[in-house]
Amino acid sequence: MEETYDVIVVGGGQSGLAVGYHLRKTDLKYLILDRETLSGGSWQHYWQSLRLFSPASFSSLPGTLMLGGADYYPSRDETLEYLRMYEKKYKLNVQRSVTVEAVARERNLYRLVTNQGTFWSKTVVSATGSFAKPFIPEISGMENFEGEILHSAAYQKPAPFKDKQVVIVGEGNSGAQILAEVSQYARTTWLTAKAPSFLPDEVDGRVLFDRASALYEAKKQGKNFQPPSLGDIVMVPSVKEARARGALKAKPAIAHFEKNGVVLKNGEFVAAEMVIFCTGFRPALDHLKPLNILEKDGRVHTENTKAEKIAGLWLVGYGSWTGFASATLIGVGRSARQTVEEIRQYVSSR
Repeated sequence: MEETYDVIVVGGGQSGLAVGYHLRKTDLKYLILDRETLSGGSWQHYWQSLRLFSPASFSSLPGTLMLGGADYYPSRDETLEYLRMYEKKYKLNVQRSVTVEAVARERNLYRLVTNQGTFWSKTVVSATGSFAKPFIPEISGMENFEGEILHSAAYQKPAPFKDKQVVIVGEGNSGAQILAEVSQYARTTWLTAKAPSFLPDEVDGRVLFDRASALYEAKKQGKNFQPPSLGDIVMVPSVKEARARGALKAKPAIAHFEKNGVVLKNGEFVAAEMVIFCTGFRPALDHLKPLNILEKDGRVHTENTKAEKIAGLWLVGYGSWTGFASATLIGVGRSARQTVEEIRQYVSSR
């Protein structure tokens, strides 16, 4: 049989690196498999002007703070540089470019089938995130639309949209930020399923994390505490600028597509050459299908990060269902630490 590891981490983005940071402090034999050619995970694919809406000190993985302090909001490229430095600094055992195609259970071990051969491990941590699985809702008439439909995952910069009629769908932060810059180049229409809800100008990711932390601690103590909602969209500089131009006006969602545009739920027709869906992502867990543990919503039932229906499998970084704030740079460290401790106990008990 090929070499057997104590733990293999699938995914070398921020979640995989956080798990690797804690694994390196154990005597566990580990390997991180990453499908990307370069380090940095999905950050290298986000749109070019993206900036974090949490300051640097609130956007760091365990062990090393991102440069900039409490009042600086890093760019996409600065975040990417930080992740690459982090991996190098801690000499994490990452192998690229390895795409894990299937994870199966065999002879009381996990067999990972990849484009680079087969790997064996006593335990597996899935840390693939969701960027590889963008979600576009099915809307009638899409097949008849003669324009271009894309997801925010494929968006990079606004210049290619110059002078075009562009519809942007989605009431979250990505929809507002992409609208803000595309509207400087194109004739844009913003469509949302519900009215956009804007946070006060002074509220950023730091405040949101503090409020979420208070809610998390209250739930742990069995207290009934629900902070009032402040809104959804963080007023980063580009969104403030768009507000000043009057570009943040939203219309109802799409009822159906037509050849040269869309008809809204209020009956209005909007001409469109391009439609950008900023409608989120789903967990990228297709590699776990052979285990027969995926639920109808594409998730896995977990207790914190540990899979409930099969031993030796953990999932890190997919959102609140895998640990408090686990899909954020600052939040994933807590999930990663607990996960590695559970793995250490599991392996030693065997």
